[in-house]
Amino acid sequence: MFLAVAVGLSGCNLSGEDGEWRSIPKAQPSPTASPQSPTPTPGTGTVAWSDCKAEIERSIGTALSGVKVECGAVVVPQDWANPSGSTFSIAMVRIRREQQRNRIGSLLVNPGGPGASGIELAAQTPLFLPGDVMERFDIVGFDPRGVGKSVPIDCLPAASKDQLTAANPDPAPQKEFDEQVGIWRTAANACASQYQGTLGYYSTEQTARDMDAIREALGDPKMTYLGYSYGTLLGAVYAHLYPSRVRAFVLDGAVDPNLDGVTASEGQAAGFEKAFNNFAAACRAKGTGCPIGPNARLTLHNVLIDVQKKPVRGTGTDTRTATTGHVLSAVTAALYVKAQWPTLERAIADIAKGDPAGVFSLSDNFTGRLSDGVYNNMTDAFTAISCTDERNPPTVATVRKLQAAWRKKYPLFGAPLAMTLLSCAVWPGTHDPYPVGTALGAPPIVVVGTKGDPATPYANTAKLANELGTGRVVTWEGEGHTAYPQTNCIRENISNYLITTAPPPDNLDCPAT
Repeated sequence: MFLAVAVGLSGCNLSGEDGEWRSIPKAQPSPTASPQSPTPTPGTGTVAWSDCKAEIERSIGTALSGVKVECGAVVVPQDWANPSGSTFSIAMVRIRREQQRNRIGSLLVNPGGPGASGIELAAQTPLFLPGDVMERFDIVGFDPRGVGKSVPIDCLPAASKDQLTAANPDPAPQKEFDEQVGIWRTAANACASQYQGTLGYYSTEQTARDMDAIREALGDPKMTYLGYSYGTLLGAVYAHLYPSRVRAFVLDGAVDPNLDGVTASEGQAAGFEKAFNNFAAACRAKGTGCPIGPNARLTLHNVLIDVQKKPVRGTGTDTRTATTGHVLSAVTAALYVKAQWPTLERAIADIAKGDPAGVFSLSDNFTGRLSDGVYNNMTDAFTAISCTDERNPPTVATVRKLQAAWRKKYPLFGAPLAMTLLSCAVWPGTHDPYPVGTALGAPPIVVVGTKGDPATPYANTAKLANELGTGRVVTWEGEGHTAYPQTNCIRENISNYLITTAPPPDNLDCPAT
């Protein structure tokens, strides 16, 4: 699958760990009325926190005022089935308003992926979480096992990542297809050799159990949680395992836990086709104001043909050659967030004129490639966690068949999404599928879906809510990936729930603006 990360909140680029939590929403005012809140829970916990504000500010390139920033860690078993065995250290950050009011406890956050840094997300919360939420909670972000600062998986060579990004997203000749299989197989075998049988410990279930260790270490009797995208799957698995320890859960950008990799990827193919159609319609409505003309799909089609015939070499210090792989990666990245649509228009127009800088910028942000050519470990973690979770990964032969079938059904994204399945088709690690089922005994859990979400299609929203048994659906009629805290309707209803635990009305429908 394409990375499922919460980038639908319009704002600026963060890319320090994941190119992952790439976009943040603008700061929003608090509602004028402060809702009645439950009795604060003062738990002090057992984490040894230390000041790390300067370090975090350097890592995100942003000054944080009015908050304390502290780093800590919790030690967990590598394998929760063997709690007395070897351990991992899970890195965390705590963001606390210098002036808190009626503190409730901790709000644990996760931005998705898998592979995205919860530390980076938490560090940005002063810039986008509503003030009343910031006042009432310590915001705690953690890097899940295998990610960022928590024993990061680092085994896919940068050269392989460059090759896979640049590769033809729809290789028709069998030889070209087999070459990409070979790249993935070589990279996967390198991971297996380096990690010597421990890859199976980097699973969603193991991380969900880590989350409960974090809750206990924080001193919170119950957990308050905000999970975006893949973070909704983490939340769902946690709620299934520990329903009595749920206080208030917001799962925004739902992943259907019952879908296998093939079905989920096909859903994304349909979602991105729809998102591109919406992008094209917006471009057409702009008329002469759209730099790629009234027919965005045709323009992109022609650009892909031209770039396939003659890749475009960069200028200045970046002398890479832009391929169809880079172009499609750029398109995918921009469709995650509507605010990036004008950037995509310019990037397509520029590469048609021989300037690939905009395409490289979008693509690099999406793949986690830094300016010096080094990658963060997003792809490594995403691959290891996704493939470890997979119950029945497809075979290489199945991927080849899906490539042809999805090319017909989803002309732009079908074949590329099928090709992403190769990573798990050749993955040599042990599989550890996560448990699914109801959260019997849990209070209402709010599941938020965005009508125009390409990465976690809206249809997943009701499915996850029904699976949990206690889910309440909130719909945002907007574009892009994830919703909270955009617009007054979303922001006020979700914030009120986090603070008071009183859920919004089921099937609440919030307008796009």
